[in-house]
Amino acid sequence: MTRTLTILAALACIGAGVFVLSNRSASPVDPISAAFAQDSSDVDTSMIREMSIGNPDAAVTVIEYASFTCPHCASFHADNYKRLKKDYIDTGKINFVYRDVYFDRPGLWAAIVARCGEGAENRFFGLVNIIYERQSQWARASSAQETVNQLRTIGKTGGLTDAQLDQCFTDADKAEAMYARFQQTTEEHGITGTPSFIINGKKYANMSYDEFKDVLDSALGS
Repeated sequence: MTRTLTILAALACIGAGVFVLSNRSASPVDPISAAFAQDSSDVDTSMIREMSIGNPDAAVTVIEYASFTCPHCASFHADNYKRLKKDYIDTGKINFVYRDVYFDRPGLWAAIVARCGEGAENRFFGLVNIIYERQSQWARASSAQETVNQLRTIGKTGGLTDAQLDQCFTDADKAEAMYARFQQTTEEHGITGTPSFIINGKKYANMSYDEFKDVLDSALGS
């Protein structure tokens, strides 16, 4: 199963909410409300790095569209992704790209942590794994404050400092660009649910590992 993408309706309902960050002194911002104030086509998204792992020159590229608050995405990363990594990514057979989908504020907050700091591309997939492993904890926290606190703990587990996390959580320009990038890419590929996959330009819904393997082997000509 996949989580249906009803992002605009979901976020519009909470667009006027307060973006709670932490108990620290950094001034909070509300990047989602800011994003709604501007058409995504007017936002410079060049600062948003494409996060990929594997062989960039591989004949097959897999793009995953996923949300950090999507339970089916967490299940994919707990099982099928690990098998794909062993069989296809680590062996250099494919290039694997991860793209964010934002259903809600916590999903954006998690993505902010995953992309935070200098050298974010080097720790990104490690943090992605931890974020999904602990999804049932932070995504179900009793308050927005607790959600952010738990995500900050994950970030520090990955080597980020409080100062770096403060800067990332209050960077409205980057958050706005992340949201605009999400709008642009999901529209480009007609993404309606998560996890969804684009394999050499063709869209696929979530599938079993055997089905995934058949698609990749066919694309690789093996």
